Amino acid sequence: MDIYIQESSLQEAASQGTDAFLTLIHDRIKEAIGGEVNAETLPLLNGEQTTLLAYFILREEVMDGGFIQLIHNGYGPFIFLNPFAKAIRLWGAHDFSKLIYKGRKLFEEYGDELTADCTDEEFMALFEQYPDFDDLDDEFIEMEEEVTDIIAHYVDDHLEVFVSIEH
Repeated sequence: MDIYIQESSLQEAASQGTDAFLTLIHDRIKEAIGGEVNAETLPLLNGEQTTLLAYFILREEVMDGGFIQLIHNGYGPFIFLNPFAKAIRLWGAHDFSKLIYKGRKLFEEYGDELTADCTDEEFMALFEQYPDFDDLDDEFIEMEEEVTDIIAHYVDDHLEVFVSIEH
């Protein structure tokens, strides 16, 4: 799927920093699939575009409520059972890739419990019941800025696999 972006929009976003640059590309990719990341829309994207969307989902979920929230909200299989960690390693984010593999082990061990329907109160109790995720959350928060920079450099260096630039 060709996803077009104006060169001037790209330059303006890049001048605003890494987050603005990546957000613009992410948003255009997400718009191209109707704003929905699901089994029907993902096949429309290439692996790099999918990996970028996965990173944004992971970052948003973990920064908001940690890996427990990510898994509880149903994103565990998308992040941990797909080649996301391998792709991110190939993009240069080696430590982040290792973190994802650690998360996969915990997901495989506790995923069923963490995805069970529960009340808000029961959901909040999950954080006390599964303290192993605290270290993962802390590690990600510490590395998030660096990981985002690595991803931005990868995207910038391989822009043509993410979007088509209109001059």
